[in-house]
Amino acid sequence: MKYNTIVIGGGLAGLVAGATLAKFGKKVLLLEQHNKPGGYATTFKRNDFIVEVGLHEMCGLDHGESVLNIFNMLEVDQQVKLLKVPELYALYTDGKKLVFPHGFQAATKALVDRYPEDEKGINRFMKLVAGIRKNALGLPRTPWKRKLIYPLMPLLYPSIVEASRHTVGSWLDKHINNEQLKLELAAHVLYYADDPYTLSMFYFGLPQSSFIGGGGHFIQGGSQKLSDHLAAYIEKNGGTVLLGKRAEKINTQHGRVTAVTFSDSFNQQQTPVTIECDNVAANCAIPLVPDMLDEPHAGLLRQKIAGKTISCSLLCVYLGFKSDLKAFGVNHYSNEILGEDVKTLKDVHPNQLGDWSKRSFVFVDYGQIDAQLAPPGKSVGAICGVDYLRNWEGLNKEQYQAKKEEVAEILLKRLEKQFPGIRSSIEYTEVATPKTMKHYTSNPGGTPYGFTQSRQQSGLKRFRNNFLIPNLYFTSAWAFPGGGFEGTIMAGFLAALQMNRDNIWSDIKAERYSDDRIVKLTESKEIEGNAIQLSFEKPEKFDHQKAQFVILRLIAPKVTELDLPYRWLSVDSTSEDPVLRFRIKSDNSSFSKSCKLLEIGDEAIIFGPVA
Repeated sequence: MKYNTIVIGGGLAGLVAGATLAKFGKKVLLLEQHNKPGGYATTFKRNDFIVEVGLHEMCGLDHGESVLNIFNMLEVDQQVKLLKVPELYALYTDGKKLVFPHGFQAATKALVDRYPEDEKGINRFMKLVAGIRKNALGLPRTPWKRKLIYPLMPLLYPSIVEASRHTVGSWLDKHINNEQLKLELAAHVLYYADDPYTLSMFYFGLPQSSFIGGGGHFIQGGSQKLSDHLAAYIEKNGGTVLLGKRAEKINTQHGRVTAVTFSDSFNQQQTPVTIECDNVAANCAIPLVPDMLDEPHAGLLRQKIAGKTISCSLLCVYLGFKSDLKAFGVNHYSNEILGEDVKTLKDVHPNQLGDWSKRSFVFVDYGQIDAQLAPPGKSVGAICGVDYLRNWEGLNKEQYQAKKEEVAEILLKRLEKQFPGIRSSIEYTEVATPKTMKHYTSNPGGTPYGFTQSRQQSGLKRFRNNFLIPNLYFTSAWAFPGGGFEGTIMAGFLAALQMNRDNIWSDIKAERYSDDRIVKLTESKEIEGNAIQLSFEKPEKFDHQKAQFVILRLIAPKVTELDLPYRWLSVDSTSEDPVLRFRIKSDNSSFSKSCKLLEIGDEAIIFGPVA
């Protein structure tokens, strides 16, 4: 068996690369270690709530923008609804609330009204930010054309040249006088990095231009909707998406990739599988790839990434509320709350290293839009702040849990101080630390951003495509152009275009990998305790004990409202039984309703067993 392309990692870049290549008629196999596709573009269910893992706002969706065009090409527009958030953000500092509206004209007016003495600097900022995106979209794609125009860059692309000489901090210090204004202009830094004095002005300006001009957007129902659509698109176009499969080795011969070996993430009894391919798209973190390669490629890649700095991680407190939050004075979607010791732009990074009682954070209220993450009358929110894996290492299980509770309590008290009464509405709380993020994505440091977007590591200085082996391509936030939803979507699309141009393809038979974890329903019946019992075929090489857990994922659930198509379930049958039985409680959830509507022969996938 052989595929044209094997994609390692089911984050957005890998999904877009795979979907684009499938659109081009290539036979694609995508491997994802988690039980769902998406990476940071995923959701999970808690009680009545669909909890968004990472997406707060995404850019690149204005008319004619590249991401919108990619979405249209991959039929995202037919399945996924994009919601424009009301304004860019509200900044809370020193007892004041400063609202940053969408639109260059409206934003300029609002800022000049507040800081008339800095009118010249404000206008220059807006011109530069708008120019960065316009210049970047107009740059030649091929290296030889870029070299040809290099002497004319200051004339043809002045915004790129100016921005490439600065960090966000150095540019603002040069052109803006009022420190409060600097903080307001840089309030979005959290979405890119932890320090305005190391963050590339070019990289900051590229998405910021779209956020200001076209507005931030949220995916109705959560980012999992986008990831699920892209995975389904790959399969609809002849590809295969294998969830719960971890790539172990990229096989090479005579200086070229020949195959990928992968194992089951949940069932250690499964024998590793090797499948041949024409090329590989590595959508995992670049620092993980050397361990998958033989020498000399492993050593060469380690040399190339040696000395590269890795960006920060994040801490998120996910919240479910039993009411709308406007009654508590939450009137904006994105609420940037500055730490009390942040008085100047130079205070931003030291503040991120300090105590949580003073650290800046953002509170997102998804209830300000029709997010469809909660039942009517309820809402979902999230507190998010810069954090680092080192802050959570060396703790035992009890210490780790205690620290999570301590940090959450500090942040919830501060949220209550800003919005009095809001804690009375909280009915669900969960904390995700950098350790959580590393666990689910394997990203070093738990970073969602990859390598830091410094002047030395951004733009054309970033790793891209097949710089190591001719038919090994790099996507993901770690590669060009970088992190964020727009960045990773573009990384996957650009890699797919390059792969298509390089024309490293062979004629592949239509045969696809047969996933023996997919089983059929053999029996369904109601049992005592307001429940139903489902019996499925037993997967091959499935040796379990009664009461061990598995993930049961329905292939084509009939009801999906405010739910996800899987559950962790205890196995209700013994290892001697010829089938797997599960007890599903009859409740009002869409999963339970879908289970009741299952017919004999309907399919599900079994991940596990897990002790």
